[in-house]
Amino acid sequence: MTPTEPSSPAAPEVPAPGLSADNPTPPDSVFSIQLRPLSFADPLRWLAAGWQDFRRAPLIGLFFGLCFVLMGWAILLVYRHAPIYTLALSAGFLLMGPFVCLGLYQASRRLEQGLQPRWLDCLSAWRKRMSQIAIFGAVLLILEMIWGRAALIVFAVSFQGMPDFAGSIAQLLNPENLGFIISYLSVGALFAGLIYAVSVISIPMLLDRDTDAVTAGLTSMRLVLTQTGVMLFWGALITALVLLAMLPWFIGLLVVGPLLGHASWHAYRAAVAR
Repeated sequence: MTPTEPSSPAAPEVPAPGLSADNPTPPDSVFSIQLRPLSFADPLRWLAAGWQDFRRAPLIGLFFGLCFVLMGWAILLVYRHAPIYTLALSAGFLLMGPFVCLGLYQASRRLEQGLQPRWLDCLSAWRKRMSQIAIFGAVLLILEMIWGRAALIVFAVSFQGMPDFAGSIAQLLNPENLGFIISYLSVGALFAGLIYAVSVISIPMLLDRDTDAVTAGLTSMRLVLTQTGVMLFWGALITALVLLAMLPWFIGLLVVGPLLGHASWHAYRAAVAR
């Protein structure tokens, strides 16, 4: 009888690329993240859900709303003393908006989980994904710098030297400056649209999922490009509400700011499948 040969030891199981023993879930990629179909009624639902979150955590919402009001007052102050930098500062605040809303996203996230939002948790929400949020912030900062430079170029080619509007919006909107106004607003719309497309769901995604900044930004752009109508409607609602909130010396942002922050979380949750 032939003695049985000892069986060779089993080869160790090698994880698939991108996997590890501690993290068996494959990392997100741009096209592996499933996007849900949206309807034109969804943005209104997001606003309704955002209002419910604001009512359930009013003090946290009012705190972040006050931050938006102070940012608006800073824009007015800069316009009165250095109007050529107003668009650049507005761009900077536009970039800061999603990061300020991180605390609101965290509050909505906890409410969604049936938990009560905590102040410290909301104020330090950025620490959970600090490196990826910092990378995303750097990309937006580059866009803001290009935006600011483009605004200065528009001023330089539209006037002989830098104009002094002495804080008068009526003087700025003089029909003689129609070419400048069109160029100024076109540059602003171009960069604002690009920043909106990149960031509309990126920051909530970075807070909620183990993904990287590039994937989050590209997923946000994919959502805007594949469901353009609904996302344009959502962007128009955001713009209209912010403009209305700015009319009474930015005081309306005390409520509109947190409302849109909470609603943006629900927009992300509705658009991106688990």
